[in-house]
Amino acid sequence: MATVVIVGAGMMGSALAFPARENGNEVRLVGTHLDREIIDTSRATGRHPKFVRDFPEGVKYYHIEQLREALEGADMVIGGVSSFGVDWFGEEVLPLIPEKTPVLSVTKGLLDTEDGKLLTYPEVWEQRLAAKGLKRCINAIGGPCTSYELVAHDQTEVAFCGHDIEVLRFLKSVMATDYYHISLSTDVVGIESAVALKNGYALGIALTIGINQKNFGLDSELHFNSQAAVFGHAVKEMYRLLEYQGAANLNNICVGAGDLYVTVYGGRTRLVGILLGRGLNIDEAKAELNGVTLESLVVAVRVARAVRVAAEHGKLSLENFPLLMHVDSILTDKATVNIPWEAFTSETVKA
Repeated sequence: MATVVIVGAGMMGSALAFPARENGNEVRLVGTHLDREIIDTSRATGRHPKFVRDFPEGVKYYHIEQLREALEGADMVIGGVSSFGVDWFGEEVLPLIPEKTPVLSVTKGLLDTEDGKLLTYPEVWEQRLAAKGLKRCINAIGGPCTSYELVAHDQTEVAFCGHDIEVLRFLKSVMATDYYHISLSTDVVGIESAVALKNGYALGIALTIGINQKNFGLDSELHFNSQAAVFGHAVKEMYRLLEYQGAANLNNICVGAGDLYVTVYGGRTRLVGILLGRGLNIDEAKAELNGVTLESLVVAVRVARAVRVAAEHGKLSLENFPLLMHVDSILTDKATVNIPWEAFTSETVKA
């Protein structure tokens, strides 16, 4: 039995308490300063306020002020914060974790640099810790997995990535169940980039749903030709970005494509894409969703910014990223949705 500490009581962090506890491990769920109501409710009822199923019996609940207590004797720590909590987690949590204790992050995203590079969050944390003379064993989860389906024990396959395959094997032994299946990869850039890139591209695909609702009515049947066309081109652009970032294994595009699929068919990114496709601008869409956090918007803008810088230095061509550029123009310039269909076409001549 291992002791698993989850920091962040949002939906995904909390969902991971299910496989962890059902494997017979001790599980300690620590809420951030934003999770007080979640922790209080979970203590009182044994259920996360957004789940329809009780936590496995025996999960222990902690407020953020009890973090040091919760970390005592931890065999692994799961970082369950959103991308908006990246700085906080790096500054306030990682330094408290012993160097040898593996960290497994669920946070998906990329940070762009002034010279047009894209850094995964594990890279960001490692660099910032190194500047303070610190080192931590940081690993991450990628792949198609929605929290509510994990709670329902729907069959799910993800990838754990990190630098040490033996550490990854340990993490898998703690977390894998008969419904939570785990592949392992030491290609952190490939896995983490693929699952982060899908956010902005899922929004691009969802635009087509809103366009068809606008053209044929809100209750019209779904149209799949347009969704499939944008999906295929999105994977092509994601592949080009993995090449640019120097991913060790380009087959990890499959992890990103799977995550892209599940994001298009459920979640907040789908909703905002549909609203934009119907004709709302980004401010109106945000207002319609009443303050829902949208990490996909941040990722799309950052990646587009990095691509533009890289293009200025001759490392990339904007012509190879028509979908990303259009999504960015919708988000940053409030451009009208006008998917550049013909830019997706190509000619292939067999040699």
